Amino acid sequence: MKFTKYHALGNDYIVIDPKNLITSLSSEDIKIICNRHFGVGSDGILYGPEKSDICDFSLRIFNPDSSEAEKSGNGLRIFSRYLWDESLVFDKEFSIETKGGAVKALVADDGLSVTVGMGKVRFTHEPIGEPTPKPQVLTVKGREFTYFVANVGNPHCVILLDEVNDSVAKEYGSLIENDNRFMNKTNIQFMKVLNRSAIQIEIWERGAGYTLASGSSSTAAAAVARALGLCDPNIDVHMPGGIINIDLDKSYAATMSGAVCKICEGNFVSEAFHCTIK
Repeated sequence: MKFTKYHALGNDYIVIDPKNLITSLSSEDIKIICNRHFGVGSDGILYGPEKSDICDFSLRIFNPDSSEAEKSGNGLRIFSRYLWDESLVFDKEFSIETKGGAVKALVADDGLSVTVGMGKVRFTHEPIGEPTPKPQVLTVKGREFTYFVANVGNPHCVILLDEVNDSVAKEYGSLIENDNRFMNKTNIQFMKVLNRSAIQIEIWERGAGYTLASGSSSTAAAAVARALGLCDPNIDVHMPGGIINIDLDKSYAATMSGAVCKICEGNFVSEAFHCTIK
């Protein structure tokens, strides 16, 4: 089984092309591949390209726990770079279908940067949208948080704080992700506004855990900051892995731009899949 590994600001994914598979990936296969001790290790698997009736390509995204994600901004940038490396796309815009909606992408800077139209951000996890984010309150381990929900094709919970660090994400992230109020769980961004054109976030990603960077999280947090009047439309999102730029129009349609780096490519052998991860 051939694979290619990339990272987008430290958020790493393994691309597996269905054409290189004899059989489909099982849940256990996904867990082994993503495990950093039993497999190659990654924050998820990008399974594609597959055929699409509405776009140039179709992509499925799997988390390390084998659950399927609707959308991933970093994953989409990495997948776009893979398509470019395979000479399936060139210097023109192309479209990708995900479970979280269709997006358009463009590879630039000799493959080192990718821009993706992430679609409109909605301020709800429900099918019917909200025009602005509404403050809500939850209490975790005795600490009260004010949060705002957002939807970028996948669910997000943005928590505004005066200071953010990895400790707060690691301590509270899993508990908030699995809180009963979030029917399909949620991604969490702990956000600090730096100035009118920059925010800082720490991320707990649904199904993956603490993450150095996230494109969909950057999009959700930037949209909330803009909708609350705290930032201008063009926002640099600072994360431990680096910076992603988010540009928002008046309807909160977001364009994301950020770096991608190819790490390696190789082949899995069948012996790797004989292990069982407890």
